[in-house]
Amino acid sequence: MAKQSIKLTARNKRIRRIRTKITGTPERPRMRVFRSNRHIYVQIIDDTQHRTLISMSTEDKEFEAADLKGKVAQAGRVGEMAAKRALAAGIAKVVFDRGGNLYHGRVKALADGARQGGLNL
Repeated sequence: MAKQSIKLTARNKRIRRIRTKITGTPERPRMRVFRSNRHIYVQIIDDTQHRTLISMSTEDKEFEAADLKGKVAQAGRVGEMAAKRALAAGIAKVVFDRGGNLYHGRVKALADGARQGGLNL
């Protein structure tokens, strides 16, 4: 069996610790962020029904990064676009789940973009 890196083990512990405290309801779903080296993904999830209501990422067809410079700016745009989709679906309030990442850099930019887009985090 392959060994798991110490960083990955610590990240998984943080994810479990966060998820015991944060749950999404139909009135206030959970906004989950996943950050890879190249892209950033966000899902709005209703945990009572185990359904993803809205998703958005830098790989989405509607996302255009031609005028943006850098991954932080792209993350902010993803947050704004996710907020627009959420408001169109009737979701105004969400619980922010940073997914074991530090609230810094791209994750913070995504949250700020969602706030600018009209979501209440």
